[in-house]
Amino acid sequence: MIKYETNSKLIKEGQIFVALVGNTVDGHDYIEEAIKNGASKVVGEKDLELSVPYEKVNDTKEYLKEVLVNEYSDIVNKLKIIGVTGTNGKTTSCYLTYQMLQKLGVSVAYLGTIGYYQNDKYIELNNTTPDILTLYKLLIDAVNNGVEYLVMEVSSHALSFERIAGLKFICGAFTNLTEDHLDYHKTMEAYLNEKVKLVNYLYDNGIMLLNSDDESSEKFKIFKNYKTYGMNGDYKIEKYDILPDHTDLEFSYNNKSYKVTTNLTSKFNIYNYLTCLSILNNIGFNIEDILKITKDVYPPKGRCETYKVGKGFAVVDYAHTPDAVEKVIMAYNELKKNKVITIVGCGGDRDPIKRPIMGNIATKLSDYVIFTNDNPRTEDPKKIMNDIIKDNHSTNYEVIYDRKEAIIKGIDMMNENDILLVLGKGHEDYQIIGREKIHFDDAEIIKNYEIEKGNN
Repeated sequence: MIKYETNSKLIKEGQIFVALVGNTVDGHDYIEEAIKNGASKVVGEKDLELSVPYEKVNDTKEYLKEVLVNEYSDIVNKLKIIGVTGTNGKTTSCYLTYQMLQKLGVSVAYLGTIGYYQNDKYIELNNTTPDILTLYKLLIDAVNNGVEYLVMEVSSHALSFERIAGLKFICGAFTNLTEDHLDYHKTMEAYLNEKVKLVNYLYDNGIMLLNSDDESSEKFKIFKNYKTYGMNGDYKIEKYDILPDHTDLEFSYNNKSYKVTTNLTSKFNIYNYLTCLSILNNIGFNIEDILKITKDVYPPKGRCETYKVGKGFAVVDYAHTPDAVEKVIMAYNELKKNKVITIVGCGGDRDPIKRPIMGNIATKLSDYVIFTNDNPRTEDPKKIMNDIIKDNHSTNYEVIYDRKEAIIKGIDMMNENDILLVLGKGHEDYQIIGREKIHFDDAEIIKNYEIEKGNN
């Protein structure tokens, strides 16, 4: 057990309570509760006299990072850690890698947007890459349970805030860079520079896998041991045939051609598959062995998750950036036999710059669009919606703020061979309205519609 804790409610007898100062919560307000629950010592930033030993430091976040790295990094680095960064594709690439490593017979854990998976254990996480204390707790738990490999998503925020301090990676991968999180990073250059920091965490003999079809990958080549995948990569896409429920792919590597069928659909999932395959191949697994198990792995929940609805299909996907929304709609335009209807919104208290861009992409590429709420948080939904439809001169859309109502309307509109895309939330099973998290699952709404229809 780690002897440091930042949540007063989780303090165990003898632990050290570190009072972190956050944006909305000050850990100093919970010191008495921590002592009552058994804290043997407190670390804070204020002048205090307490009933237990107290250490005053300039910055409790820095203190916590340093003690975790100094005291526990040797333990967590017993894991063979694989890190994937990029705007889109991290979750699918990591989850495929996690599944394949399981099929290849090794003990492995996954950590990222959809939570923490270790054999039968599942833990929900608040962030793609959690805070450093949570991360270290999970990794030590993995070590204690005999896990050999850890596959994790590495967000730009994690790199910026040094949440992965002390970790060493045997392999890294970069998927792509598109507009996202500019409310924090301000510029695309600053956003990319944070992601490039991943190479600083690689072992000297580690390897970086790069999407050669994204020009931002050039920046990662400061790490000299790298390989590429893409239309002209080391792992070269030769030919593909995308169907509604699978993809036939032909690629080459080292002048040898390979054919494989994946349970993935859309062109961007070809890149996700090659991210996974190139990672596995470069940590010691044969391509032939990887191809044999490809038929047994599937995309994670909320990533192009497809349901038969009436005489068409409904697809739930996490796409919530302009690039992701564009790629998903374009992918299903290639597959459609009739219309593509898209339901999409933008999160509140987040990057407003992307809102009109996403709105225009949706109306331009879809036959019809329903704009709706997607975690408005504390922002006025009408303000978010005005941003989305600002300067949008299309007439093929309507606004329905209630997300359930929007999904039902979208299904009701479907005719034979139509495709309904429900974008933005994917695996999330909640809506954040104000500061309240309310249960809400896009896939659940779709499945219940079919059940209720069958009962009528």
